[in-house]
Amino acid sequence: MMGGMAGLEGMEQPRPRSDPAAARWGIPGPDPDTAPAPCAPVFAALDPVGDPALGEVRLPSRPQSAGIARRLTAAVLLKQWSLTPQLAEHAVLLVSELVGNAVRHTGARIFGLRMLRRRGWIRIEVRDPSRGLPCLMPVQEMDTSGRGLFLVDKLSDRWGVDLLPRGKTTWFEMRIADR
Repeated sequence: MMGGMAGLEGMEQPRPRSDPAAARWGIPGPDPDTAPAPCAPVFAALDPVGDPALGEVRLPSRPQSAGIARRLTAAVLLKQWSLTPQLAEHAVLLVSELVGNAVRHTGARIFGLRMLRRRGWIRIEVRDPSRGLPCLMPVQEMDTSGRGLFLVDKLSDRWGVDLLPRGKTTWFEMRIADR
């Protein structure tokens, strides 16, 4: 898994009208005849920080960044990908937890957020420069803190941590119904 993910960096330059996430996964993009036209307002909303569906967006490790990451996630899932509000709500909650972990526990100055979509799945990644692994705590030990990965485990279909030469990527995947 490790080697495969590292090779994706910068491999695929997004082209207009193609689905860059699909291209990154090596699958054909949506049929141009049935695909909805890209909507400019979404990109306008994301413009100052970038679009995590096109490539990693890097954010400063500050508590305010969790709010930015939540807004980016909601914008991509609801507006760009037209997914259900329930799925978006769960993904936003999980992004908030992963970003919270990166900000609170890693001492990092910056973290990265990236979103990928392929047939039937979405994947959201939070990358940080620490190789310290997050741990899934038994439910009894969690009250307000430590419930993050428990939630990730409950609300996502798959999740994991990939160690990188410098740091790690914590990710989760959710099944989606492709209409």
